[in-house]
Amino acid sequence: MREFTVPPMATAPKVGGLADAVFSNASDHPDLAVLGRKADGHWQDVTAVEFRDEVVAVAKGLLANGVRFGDRVAIMSRTRYEWTVFDFALWTIGAQPVPVYPTSSLDQVRWMLYDSGAVACVVEHEDHAMTIGAAVDELPQLNRLWQLDAGCVEELIAAGAHIGDEVIDRHRLAVTPDAVATIIYTSGTTGRPKGCVLSHGNFMAETDNVVARWEPVFANKPGEEPSTLLFLPLAHVFGRMVEVACIRHRIRLGHQPSMTAADLLPDLATFRPTFVLAVPYVFEKIFQSARRKAEAAGKIGPFDKAVEIAVRYAEALEAKAFGTGHGPGASLRMQHQIYDKLVYSKVRDALGGRVRHGISGGSAMDRRLGLFFSGAGVTIYEGYGLTETTAAATANPPEQTRFGTVGLPVPGTTVHIAEDGEIWLCGGQIFQGYLNNAQATAEVLGDGWLATGDIGALDSDGYLTITGRKKEILVTSGGKSVSPVGLEDRVRAHPLIAQCVAVGNNRPFIAALVTLDPDAVGHWLTMRGKPKLADAELVHDPDLETEIRRAVVAANTMVSQAESIRTFRILAAQFSEERGLLTPSMKLKRKAIEKAFPEEIEALYRH
Repeated sequence: MREFTVPPMATAPKVGGLADAVFSNASDHPDLAVLGRKADGHWQDVTAVEFRDEVVAVAKGLLANGVRFGDRVAIMSRTRYEWTVFDFALWTIGAQPVPVYPTSSLDQVRWMLYDSGAVACVVEHEDHAMTIGAAVDELPQLNRLWQLDAGCVEELIAAGAHIGDEVIDRHRLAVTPDAVATIIYTSGTTGRPKGCVLSHGNFMAETDNVVARWEPVFANKPGEEPSTLLFLPLAHVFGRMVEVACIRHRIRLGHQPSMTAADLLPDLATFRPTFVLAVPYVFEKIFQSARRKAEAAGKIGPFDKAVEIAVRYAEALEAKAFGTGHGPGASLRMQHQIYDKLVYSKVRDALGGRVRHGISGGSAMDRRLGLFFSGAGVTIYEGYGLTETTAAATANPPEQTRFGTVGLPVPGTTVHIAEDGEIWLCGGQIFQGYLNNAQATAEVLGDGWLATGDIGALDSDGYLTITGRKKEILVTSGGKSVSPVGLEDRVRAHPLIAQCVAVGNNRPFIAALVTLDPDAVGHWLTMRGKPKLADAELVHDPDLETEIRRAVVAANTMVSQAESIRTFRILAAQFSEERGLLTPSMKLKRKAIEKAFPEEIEALYRH
């Protein structure tokens, strides 16, 4: 199949903007808890009226400080409640937030603020303020800087107290769906970040169709309020889409600034969301943590058996949904019921106890991992999208989830596979273009289609599978073209491996650099009675090298010999966002990695 369309389930309004939902929520459901805010270690409800009043008060303060309709204001912070307040305050007065990743380098910050023409910036803490200060001499348009941890919200509220509500209403009513809502910069995996211009209508088309199509996720059972804890970066389009969807559809929203298990799991336990949205890395961490606990308790055998039963159970349900099977048999149902009490309930408890659905995006999820979670009672709908598509362009539908694919088009979207395998997209969520970059816009937008740069295929039912990225194809010196993503994902499925990057452009064969998961390696050493080793010594441990070789050999069985990884090197250093080697959604920055490890790559080809 070359093209597949799903008709829209919701049509973007012809008038108004994103901030209107804040006001309609307060009018129609004043006492509804639309957000949860953590204070003194406890979650406190924020009602629709309270949120509107805070948004209006901050909007007045912005006006009092010279922010005008159409102005751009940068926000550099981790995910936190105040970010959502600023987003909707800016949208209320027709201004445009420009998210900046809190881990951005000085050069990246300077570029994004200069390119966007930001007139002001909101930062989280003093370190961010110092970064802005180091760039300010080259940003003549920047004239205001506010710091969240220094009480800037209270300062703005006080500064705007004299401004009347009618001024706010006048600004808000002037916003239209085709007005620019935000400039979100790409993560720059292949070069300098580009500013994606997204309109209010883009977000409306995206969020309204997603919520309508995935109603079992967003509309919970009677008597239980739907809620989610947002721990994705709000600087990323996925997190931003979740924020907008929650406010537009009155889904209780909490914020958590960290994706590390030590920080995230306690808040999941206390906030108790009904669904979660995450990148595969988070689900992988939860699974591996559960497995390590079972092994430490001497119960790895029963745990692995429980995994196998969950996978088989989910596969049987999948086959039934597509009419190719009868569902789980009596014996499988009984085994599943036993392990539900022993294992699966503990996995659900790690997510807060109420989660039954998840949405995963940002990178590929292993099919077996998706089947396990589904069998354990948490169905994860894998999707696919870009900053340029206001997040999701495709996702697996609730009634027919095909694990290992990224699903069907979001309602109102068409997916087309070009002659060279490139994925083209069309729909109401497609961005307006790149800011100040007509050439780059023309390269990806034409005749209503977005050329994504990703390679994929549609099956006979219209489900999309991503197979690679055009710019990431490796071409060996023998002329063999290799898409590295699938191969890397299969290597990375081993619990000891954190990341794998294949290399081989203009080389005689494919090789790989591998990094280790510190928690998994620590557990591995303990279970084998080995002493803790320094990273430089650890990578030369022969037993560890044997484990990694097994993972590489297993991955190679899925490809031809010409595409296989012939040799690898274990690195002592991690690929991290802070080092500029990963994007915030955990994607590899290949060029940066190759630049950071030239000697290690050369060593792979000396033998």
